Amino acid sequence: MKRTPIILAVVLATVAGVTAVASAEAPTTPSAHASRATEVVARHTSIGTILTSSSGFTLYEFSRDHGSVDSCVKIHGCSQVWPALETSGRPLAGSGVKASLLSSIRISGGASQVTYAGHPLYTYSADSRGATDYVGVSAFGGSWDALSSSGHAVK
Repeated sequence: MKRTPIILAVVLATVAGVTAVASAEAPTTPSAHASRATEVVARHTSIGTILTSSSGFTLYEFSRDHGSVDSCVKIHGCSQVWPALETSGRPLAGSGVKASLLSSIRISGGASQVTYAGHPLYTYSADSRGATDYVGVSAFGGSWDALSSSGHAVK
């Protein structure tokens, strides 16, 4: 009878260990999910100074968005390729970013998506840190452009 609690303890310890290893080995990719307030910074790149995440991933606007509305969530498969830049608090203005242009909107599921000059911001799921190769790409019926610190499209 005493075997059951011991076996249960071993199983729980094994599951906790596997979970910790899986978390530690997770690749560093742009994440749409934030555990705290998200910081947006301006960085100098080969295409000019553009908005990026604090981790250096390019941030994109979607030409189909109008009036601070995330149109990507309404298109099948779009959010998996172009995840919304989410925040769990008021987004932070980093170096070169105008705090007065930074805000957030509510999206499906109750999450908050960061906006800049009224443009919802996205990451690209296949991006690498510092890459600008996907700026100006046409996908899901619109163009995916970077933004300057003044809030204008950089193509």
